[in-house]
Formats: sequence, structure tokens, C-alpha cells
Amino acid sequence: MTRLQRISNFLGLKRSIVGMLGMIILVGMGERMAERFLPLYLYALGGGAIAVGLLNGLDNLLSALYAFPGGYLADRIGTKRSLLVFNAMAMTGFLIVILVPTWPAVIAGSFFFLSWTAISLPATMKLIAKVLPTHKRTMGVSMHSFVRRIPMALGPIVGGAFIDGWGVETGVRLAFVAALAMAAVATVLQQMLIEDERPGAATTAPVRNPFVVFREMTPALRNLLVADILVRFCEQIPYAFVVLWAVREIASPVSAGQFGVLTAIEMATAMLVYIPVAYLADRSRKKPFVVITFCFFTAFPLALRFCHSFWPLAAAFVLRGLKEFGEPTRKALIMDLAPEDRKAAMFGLYYLIRDVVVSFAAFGGAFLWRIHPHVNLYAAFGFGVLGTLWFALRGRDLGPGDGEPTPETAAETP
Repeated sequence: MTRLQRISNFLGLKRSIVGMLGMIILVGMGERMAERFLPLYLYALGGGAIAVGLLNGLDNLLSALYAFPGGYLADRIGTKRSLLVFNAMAMTGFLIVILVPTWPAVIAGSFFFLSWTAISLPATMKLIAKVLPTHKRTMGVSMHSFVRRIPMALGPIVGGAFIDGWGVETGVRLAFVAALAMAAVATVLQQMLIEDERPGAATTAPVRNPFVVFREMTPALRNLLVADILVRFCEQIPYAFVVLWAVREIASPVSAGQFGVLTAIEMATAMLVYIPVAYLADRSRKKPFVVITFCFFTAFPLALRFCHSFWPLAAAFVLRGLKEFGEPTRKALIMDLAPEDRKAAMFGLYYLIRDVVVSFAAFGGAFLWRIHPHVNLYAAFGFGVLGTLWFALRGRDLGPGDGEPTPETAAETP
């Protein structure tokens, strides 16, 4: 076996995985060039804080509503075909924003492109679970998360350069033109590399009714879901307003280009921890990694409150990047706790429930911001504390020697 083959095996880089990762880089790069600056774009087009809150709330709500159908479609027609549908949806949203430069059109287009990551996640997680053995799943999810951060790091830098060069309105629209082109290339690439899958090959038929799938959710998975919801309140309450804090509110505001650099710092930090953490998590207990990442989620809004210039913000964004420490482990834990023949649907249901509830935090963040930005950040911190304590006290642990948990054993707390 050559060194390249050993590296590929270590990282779980099968042919279908490579095709999926290439698609994520291209679609994600186009998306992140513009999406991170949409709050500024909405303001430039005449929208205000409520429009920004609406966009962020829709991001969570639509992602939630599309998650279960995305999982069902992946189970019904296969990963390859479902990803083709999801890419076409994103391209439709890009076209709407390009052709109609008004803030209501941005909201309308968001019904298509904002949901791409969430609607495709059950399909990509199903692909990882199908192609890779159990002891490689955290590594597979980590590679997915690692590669996903490449466009998240580079996209805002390029998008910030577009805005600095052509202004907010023209720069964002040009970024969406590039996004459309890259999504088209990604569609061709994933159709060439991802191996086809016979629909109906699973031993259990796909289920349309989410209530039926919910009855199969173990108590351990439900406890993880509760903790995750509280921690996502911490993330989403200030999420859309972080760029406004950095560019408009602080004593020494940063430029759009500098904010792109801050985002790149966040993503680079996350990428540095993914592979070593995945290696350790696949060989040890999963719960400590999830607790640690919840702690980083919680610390960010509190740290941001005291950052009023570029370099303190850079330190805060390093902290924000470290919140990805145990995120792949959390996703792998969901897969381990989900029924073997219902993984895509269970993933979709998990995110349906989580993001519907969390969408209220995103909407509410706008009203907290209007009271005062500090109120927004402190409220986020409080929810993070609650979520971290919930999982630390009630979350279930799994290690490499554990089998698939039953509902009875899943209810036990270590």
C-alpha cells in the first residue's frame, strides 16, 4: 500500500466521499462569498434590523422545515439524485437575488439558497454512514466539516474584496453570479464521482411521517437534542448581528475586508482541530468532546461583548473557531444513536425539531438587539450555560467498544 493510499484510508477518502467534498467546496465557496454579508446588503437595499432578524430566523426555520424532507428524499431516491435536486434549488435562489436587486427578493431567494447546507446534510451524513465503517465515522464527519470550512474561510475574504472594490450592492450581486457558476460546476462533479445507489435497497422502507420517526428516537438522543437547542440559542441570538457589531457598533470598527479576515481566522482555527480531535474521538469516549465544544459556544458572546477593535476581535474569533472542537463528534454521536436503517430520516427529524425551536431565538435576537446589543450578547451567554449543564448532567456517553444502544440502555446516564 502506497503512502497516498494509507493517507486516504486514514482520512476515509473513498470515491463518493471525494465527490461529496468537492461539491461542498464549490457550492460553499459561492454561498459564503455573499451570504456572510447579507445583513449589510439588506441595509443597503433599505431593509433594517427587522429584515436582518427575519433573514436569520428564516435561515433556521427553513433549514428546519427542509431537513426532514431532505432526509426522506435521500432515503427514497438515493444520495446522488437528492443532491442534484438540492443543488438546483440553491441555483434558483442565486438567480433570484441576481435578477431582482430588492430586499424582499433577497428574502424570497433565501427560501432556496439558505437551506442548502441543512437540506443536504442528512444525505451527506447518510453517505458517510453508508461508505465508511463505524470506527471511521467521526473521521468522515470531520473531513466533511474540515472541507466545509475552506469556503467558509476563503469566501468572506473574496466577498469582502468584492464589496470593498464595487460597493455593497454591486459587490454582493457579483458574488452571487460567481456562486451560480460554481454551483453548476459542483453539480457536474458530484454526478460524476458519487456512486449511484439503488432506491429501496434499505431493509426498512422510508417513512414520510415525522411522528413515526420520532417514536424511534432514543431518550439519549432526545437529551442531546435538548442540550443542542439551548446551545444553539446561544449561537443564533447574536449570529446575524456579529457583523454589525464589528463593522458598526464598536469603538474602532473594522472594514468588510477585515471582517472577512476575522472569519478566515475562525475557520482556520476550526480546521486545525478537526483531524486530531476526530482521531481521538474515534478511539475514546464522545461525551467529553461534546461538552468542551458547548463550553466554547457559550464563551464566544461573552468575549465579544468586550471586544472593541480588530485584535481583540481576532482573539474572540479564535475562540469562536474552537467551538467546532466537538461538532463532528456530536454529529457522529447522532449517527451512533440513530437506527441503522433510518439515519437520514432521523438526522432530518433531529434538525427539524432543533431548528424550528431555534428559529425563535434568531427572530428574538433582533428585538434584543434593538433594546441594546449588550442585552443580546448576555442573553446568548445565559442560554449557553443552560445547554452545557444539561448535557454534562444528562447526556449519554459512547465509546469505540459500545454497540448500537437500545432505548433502554440509551436512557442510562453514565
